[in-house]
Amino acid sequence: MTSTTPPPRAQRAPADARRRLAAPTVAMLPRIADSLSFLYLDIVRVQQDDTGVCAEVTTEHRGTETVYLPTAALSCVLLGPGTSITARALATLARHGTTVVITGSGGVRCYAAALPDSLTTTWLERQTRAWADDTRRLAIATAMYEKRFGTATVPPGTTLAQLRGMEGQRVKAHYRLLAQQYKIGRFRRAYDPASWDSQDPVNLALSSANTCLYGIVHAAILALGCSPALGYVHSGNQQAFVYDIADLYKAELTIPLAFSLHASTNPEAEARRSFRDGLRLFKLLPRIVADIQRLLDPDTEYDIPDPEEQLVDLWDPVAGAIPGGTNHGMAS
Repeated sequence: MTSTTPPPRAQRAPADARRRLAAPTVAMLPRIADSLSFLYLDIVRVQQDDTGVCAEVTTEHRGTETVYLPTAALSCVLLGPGTSITARALATLARHGTTVVITGSGGVRCYAAALPDSLTTTWLERQTRAWADDTRRLAIATAMYEKRFGTATVPPGTTLAQLRGMEGQRVKAHYRLLAQQYKIGRFRRAYDPASWDSQDPVNLALSSANTCLYGIVHAAILALGCSPALGYVHSGNQQAFVYDIADLYKAELTIPLAFSLHASTNPEAEARRSFRDGLRLFKLLPRIVADIQRLLDPDTEYDIPDPEEQLVDLWDPVAGAIPGGTNHGMAS
């Protein structure tokens, strides 16, 4: 007859202690403010072994190499084309509070995301409260406008409709200035998927560049735990907040780039390549997060981290620390 008597307390203690140590507590979970690190991977297999989560990179000249990922220090992992990930690795990333985002090549589009259940709802709650309060919603929309066009550029009592009109006039003036600079005559912004190929190079490049920007902004919003759907200027779309935040950077990034490609024979590809090859959008990620935090919590000062200091080092059991921000799939 099998005994069902539980083991003595002294025997259970080591196992219970190990189990308690393995389970992350709220205090152990990394905050995005403490681990503002984003890692992009493509053409790799991400898996879990006895040491940790690793990425296996296979090349013709160097065979298969294993690079271990600093999961506890990562707030967001972006998985590009050609990437596979095991359930164990995904579970470990979730345990460490790391958001996993499925993206296009170079991270220029955001298709889906896996959010850990340990991700704080602090920023989502702040976003929702401000969105549901008409006065605060207008205040945030005004702050967005002044961030783009200068402090104290909005007269007191300006309505949201008036704000949209002012924004439209400013953007059109920016278009006219760049059109004169590049000597391309009159420019009119047009986005018509039904007649895509008939559009001029600037419109094609601008649509392509904006799509790249939307992907990176979407990833940053998800990493914070905010909702991409609750916008303050835009509404009625699952990416309304993405459009709101992306508008903060278009005059600086996508619009000048699009006009510089006015003579290109393949403006869409060149616009995407400009962001992907220069990692321009990845360097923008810490700034996006800080800007969102400032908009939703204006009474607290948030520093914009230096993107050069935020690059993640990867650990290798043989070589030690190896640089992040490097394509380890390229042959030496």
